[in-house]
Amino acid sequence: MNRVQRMVLMALIVAIGTFTAQYTWFSVGVAKAAPVQHAINVISAVLFGPWGALEVAFVIGLLRNLLGVGSLLAFPGGMVGAFLAGYLYRLTGKLYFAPIGEVIGTGIIGALLSYPIAKYILGSSGAAFMFVAPFSLSSGIGAIIGYTVILALASRISVLAQDK
Repeated sequence: MNRVQRMVLMALIVAIGTFTAQYTWFSVGVAKAAPVQHAINVISAVLFGPWGALEVAFVIGLLRNLLGVGSLLAFPGGMVGAFLAGYLYRLTGKLYFAPIGEVIGTGIIGALLSYPIAKYILGSSGAAFMFVAPFSLSSGIGAIIGYTVILALASRISVLAQDK
């Protein structure tokens, strides 16, 4: 995939993530769960690697916040999950490590990184682990969706063909 194709595909994925964020979310405790974002993180991790997936997650988070359909918590959750998904996939070459990285990165690490933002910027009170359950639920659902999409596309995308 050349640079132009990569940028166009990234822009398309960002558009899908930004558009679907306003229609495919649900509240889980204090968090606004967006499982499609987590599916996109898994797909981006496999297609673009850790840094590309992080870029996609950042731009989607930024656009969601600018459009008023996201929160600041999208940054630590989405970006850490996307990066770890891409890192684990690149490290192992196994597709099933991308969703595992997404759930660990978003559900645990991103959730813990969200606590200071919620407390000091958003003024929310609560325990440091209050985001772990909602983030894990959302990222788990999204990771399963993303993994399913990647498996369905694996035979059609040359980047994924060697990993079947």
